[in-house]
Amino acid sequence: MEIPDASTPRWRRPLPRRRGRWAAGLAALAVLAGAGTWNAVADDGGPAVHRQDRMMRTDGVSLDTSYFTAGGTGRRPAVLIGHGFGGSKDDVRAQAERLARSGYAVLTWSARGFGKSGGDIALNDPHREIKDVSRLIDWLADRPEVRLDAKGDPRVGITGASYGGAAALLTAGYDKRVDAIAPQITYWNLADALFPDGVFKKLWAGIFVTTGGGCQKFEKRLCAMYERVAVSGRPDAAARALLAERSPSAVADRIEVPALIVQGQSDSLFPLGQADAMARAISGNGAPVAVDWTAGGHDGGDLETDRVQHRIGDWFDRYLKDDENADTGPAFRVTRTGGVDSTDGAALTRGASSDTYPGLSSGTRSVELGRRTETFRNPAGANPPAISAVPGVGGGLARLSSLGVGLSVDFPGQYARFESAPLDEPLSVTGSPTVRVDVKAGRGDAVLFGKVYDVSPDGRQQVLPSQLVAPFRITPAHQGKPVRLTLPAIDHRFDAGHRLRLVLSATDLGYASPAEPTTYTVTPTGPLAVPTAPGLRTAATALPWWIWGLPAAAAVIAALLLLTARRRTATPAPDPALADVPLQITGLSKKYAGAGDRYAVKELSFRVEKGQVLGLLGPNGAGKTTTLRMLMGLIAPDDGGIRVFGHAIRPGAPVLSRVGSFVEGAGFLPHLPGRANLELYWQATGRPAEDAHLAEALEIAGLGDALARAVRTYSQGMRQRLAIAQAMLGLPDLLILDEPTNGLDPPQIREMRDVMIRYAAGGRTVIVSSHLLSEVEQSCTHLVVMDRGRLVQAGPVAEITGSGDTLLVTTAREVAEPLVEKIAALAGIGSAARTGDGRGLLVRLDGATPSGLIAELVRLDVPLTGVGPHRRLEDAFLTLISGGSA
Repeated sequence: MEIPDASTPRWRRPLPRRRGRWAAGLAALAVLAGAGTWNAVADDGGPAVHRQDRMMRTDGVSLDTSYFTAGGTGRRPAVLIGHGFGGSKDDVRAQAERLARSGYAVLTWSARGFGKSGGDIALNDPHREIKDVSRLIDWLADRPEVRLDAKGDPRVGITGASYGGAAALLTAGYDKRVDAIAPQITYWNLADALFPDGVFKKLWAGIFVTTGGGCQKFEKRLCAMYERVAVSGRPDAAARALLAERSPSAVADRIEVPALIVQGQSDSLFPLGQADAMARAISGNGAPVAVDWTAGGHDGGDLETDRVQHRIGDWFDRYLKDDENADTGPAFRVTRTGGVDSTDGAALTRGASSDTYPGLSSGTRSVELGRRTETFRNPAGANPPAISAVPGVGGGLARLSSLGVGLSVDFPGQYARFESAPLDEPLSVTGSPTVRVDVKAGRGDAVLFGKVYDVSPDGRQQVLPSQLVAPFRITPAHQGKPVRLTLPAIDHRFDAGHRLRLVLSATDLGYASPAEPTTYTVTPTGPLAVPTAPGLRTAATALPWWIWGLPAAAAVIAALLLLTARRRTATPAPDPALADVPLQITGLSKKYAGAGDRYAVKELSFRVEKGQVLGLLGPNGAGKTTTLRMLMGLIAPDDGGIRVFGHAIRPGAPVLSRVGSFVEGAGFLPHLPGRANLELYWQATGRPAEDAHLAEALEIAGLGDALARAVRTYSQGMRQRLAIAQAMLGLPDLLILDEPTNGLDPPQIREMRDVMIRYAAGGRTVIVSSHLLSEVEQSCTHLVVMDRGRLVQAGPVAEITGSGDTLLVTTAREVAEPLVEKIAALAGIGSAARTGDGRGLLVRLDGATPSGLIAELVRLDVPLTGVGPHRRLEDAFLTLISGGSA
């Protein structure tokens, strides 16, 4: 047992345990005899993980648990992992195994009412669910492999997402044996989350109850509370008190342990303000706190699971293992999203961080909106409602907003709109904008919904960041005088020339609004105050390995190629019928050793003709790189064949001299000038100097005087241009470029686009992959889209992207034909047809607007997950690689 000295931080010292009303019960953990079973899980990445499944009883309720350990016999810290609402312990098994292999004893459990555990759902009641967690800590204290701080006091951390994250926070407040926590996408005050500013978040509340199995699965008081509020449409004081007492905010002054707070930006259930409140409270208690805003959330998007779990592991290494070298990361980090990466099929993300947490109001700037007065109506029955977030449809809407696709709907006559002048320069907003307004209602309370749109220069497109909206209830006592409205916390860049548009709507689909019709009058009394968090630093893109790798690697590869060329078997004879075809791939398959039944490439076939610029697209793991490596003869396929101008490709095949490539980076000699590197490379091919066409390649590089400088002095963009010039040496008949525009500025990107088009126009062929889908759309004539090793679609760009008046509607389930016919018969709709898998529609507009279509789809109860223009490559790509659920 370790005895801490006086220098030990207070969150590390054994503190008096507040057992309160639980004192007698905590010592009485009963384990069902014979209920434990052990399993060993093998893993190539570390020691075997042993799992013990056991039913435990606490206060007459059975809890289904799993206990994970791996390797070694010494004592180790313990970690408890809670699951999300509606889930079970099985949802966190992978994370448990990962932490076990990292040297922790890990315990998971299904909370009351979930999985195989008994009892009713009590929403993390301190005397039920949280008491259960304390008894699990008691059990850990008796395990011989668990490290102790004192008798009965194990070294333990708790993590979990959503429901499990709140359990971590609450247990840290009630049980002083907890040493560190890492709550994710969770709530601080459940009353504020479901009843923000006294407005009922009806859709999320309904989903909450339904996910739990229905009202009958909940503790009786909770069920009665929900039904009362759902019928009245307005929360009462008793409802707020009931949820508040089961919230971490109830023990705000007692959470004194290091906390890594992970919250999602795409989250209309538990928005960023919940994380801000918990960060301020816990840091105010003197404990270390770090805040991490991920790209995803309850509304979908990228939860960044691998990165977040790695950071949680580092956090526990520091505060549970006392590893002072563990990198716990910055005090604040936010993931920024924009565009789609064609190489991994995901939204492009980049981290920004600061050494201190800026909160939600740092670096405030004022944006004038004018002072005019607007009058609008709350419609009878609050219908039709405006649409912002649509809870329960996953990542479709919130994720698309980060890609510049606006899907929000505000109905004429039901909202006030105030707009800024065009921005003179880009504006990055990080935090919660605020505005002061004077509001008057014709009768009773004014219930308004505020949001800030990003409006394009031509005014045609408006994007609602993360589809977030904030509700406000302004009582008669506060009407007729300025009130301060706090809008949703976001991290969003408004480009120069764009406008900020404040909208205050009378309705919103996710919330309950007054049913009686009335009139609202709104006047801004001040500017829109937007936080900019000036201390944030955007992470620089890491240099690829080929920039700093030693040239010796290229020599080793060359030697291997020569060796395999000498050993290769007889090459199939050329096919005269394909002598003029740059590339034909037939039935190509490749499976790596240790991959089990998973193929990197499976039965891939496509053909490329002369004069084409072919874009190769697909998400990460689609098999693009494997395909290109087989095309270059670097690896051999398991089945199928590749023909270049009729010749079969094998390592060292002579026809490869007609192929130029920039696939996996160029290995330049850093001490030599750029020109010398190109000349040396060409000499190594053994071909005549006059065949290099060096002048043309140097013109393409556009490096000017830098060609005389050592390559080690080059920037990433300069190295990229030199590598492209190297690929074009000899003006090959087939040119393969992987991300050719990385590191280039806009004029150079435009020049590269023109070079590829001109290059193919001369009768040559170009195959290019790029994450800049707009560039692919402008420069490529044809596309090949891959996913999971297979061909998804191939053909001309125009054929894949579709016509400009067609919208793609994706749905959660197959749409019945009668419903499709109803949609096709709507006014302003030219046609409606199901997609191939039945879980989407292609709707041609003939006078109707996208906003009007969405409203009609909601009215018809279409289970939509996304709506977007089908004419853009970006949308078509997302559709293809997501199987119709963009």
